[in-house]
Amino acid sequence: MGLGVENLPLAHFLIKKGAEVTVCDQNKDLGFRIKDLGIKERRLGADYLKNLTDFEIVFRTPGLPLNTPELVEAKQKGVEISSATKLFFDLCPAKIIGITGTKGKGTCASLIYEILKSKFLNHKSNVYLAGNIGNPAISLLPKLKPSDWVVLELSSFQLQDLNKSPHIAVVLNITIDHLDHHRTKKEYVEAKQNIVRHQSKNDFAIINMDYFTSFEFAALTKGRVFWFSRRKFVEEGCFVRWQDIRAKNKGQRAKRFGRFGEVILRVDGNTHLICPTYEIDLIGSHNLENICAAVVASYLAGARIKDIQKVVTTFKGLEHRLERLGQINGVLYVNDSFSTTPETTIAALESFTSPIILICGGRSKGGNYRRLAEAIVNSSVKSIILIGEMADELEEILNSKSLPASPCEAWQAGLPADASHQALQAGLPADASHLSKLQIQNLGKVSMEKIVQTAQKEARPGDVVLFSPGCASFDMFKNATERGEMFKKTVLKI
Repeated sequence: MGLGVENLPLAHFLIKKGAEVTVCDQNKDLGFRIKDLGIKERRLGADYLKNLTDFEIVFRTPGLPLNTPELVEAKQKGVEISSATKLFFDLCPAKIIGITGTKGKGTCASLIYEILKSKFLNHKSNVYLAGNIGNPAISLLPKLKPSDWVVLELSSFQLQDLNKSPHIAVVLNITIDHLDHHRTKKEYVEAKQNIVRHQSKNDFAIINMDYFTSFEFAALTKGRVFWFSRRKFVEEGCFVRWQDIRAKNKGQRAKRFGRFGEVILRVDGNTHLICPTYEIDLIGSHNLENICAAVVASYLAGARIKDIQKVVTTFKGLEHRLERLGQINGVLYVNDSFSTTPETTIAALESFTSPIILICGGRSKGGNYRRLAEAIVNSSVKSIILIGEMADELEEILNSKSLPASPCEAWQAGLPADASHQALQAGLPADASHLSKLQIQNLGKVSMEKIVQTAQKEARPGDVVLFSPGCASFDMFKNATERGEMFKKTVLKI
């Protein structure tokens, strides 16, 4: 069901195993690809979901919800409903490190992979990166050995029907997402919980201590639980240890003017300093969570402390995720196209203290955009450029009189803005009508050239142009990758 990135290698695999394969897809123009596979049977077009009881097993594409009526009916009549990810778990001889969460999966998975690559240099074992990032997992099966490791980024779509869990499960942040796919938040969370639900006492669960929903995962696993946090001390796991930086003059009390952080790993009573936070290249305080999770997972998989230290302090991050494109006339341009939820844009906003020109909008995935609007007015955003289907709705929310005044508005009035992006302590009136307003430009669906040109006109030396849509890309682009590539290409033309 669906001949996309994950199911195309699955079709190859099944054909090699001698299965009789039929391709069902709503795209009528896949004939050439099916012919190349050597498949005779096909059901293309609007009726591709009909008569699924003709088959013994149906492999759904991740984007096709399990609660699709035709799938539900087929399952009730005895058809096995599976997926490429589920088949991979059934057949994989290697040990799997699975990573899930609402945001940060790709960064955390890539970091674990880079650390373990250092471990396996000049060894007979190998490490592979797969899932939503890297290779489709099913394509790895022919070359995997029991001594290998597979680092697997797992979405709720892929986890939804699993009856096996990875040896090492990493649970990042769990917030609301994909309500365009899942009927309720409860269904979304329960899909994610399969990453720990089927673990044994010999497995490990690495869980974020900073989010209430993540705590539920610890109660579900039979494995040994490790914690990570960027805010709190943890007994077993990894955390950021913060210390105040204070200075005082003669006869005065010490005044705090900053904080100093260290990434600390604690396992089996041993404490290891991984690095001070100022040595980390990744942008964004939220990435401290991804780093802490990756440190624990790679250590449990056998990585050496020196390898962890080296990779954590040199890892630059991933394309389209808070990716620095460089400075033009003193303005920093940042590509965060893979931000597809309000939460990821909020995290991006918290990563900068300089004035921000934010480019935001696209197709809604059902997230809390009022919360995003509140974060915008409580950040250093001085101008926002709205694009895509959500532009009008976001403009309406941002113009709501019930939103608090922004630090940028206070700065324009000669008041200090808090670098921690919290609301000002200055007692501003709720409507801040006497202050300069947040600049809002609603462009709707326009070319990327127009978007970037508008941002360029707004920007001044010292500003950040942040392309962090907080929405899906499908209203204007094929996917978030194409969206990010177009933004990069347009910026680099300047």
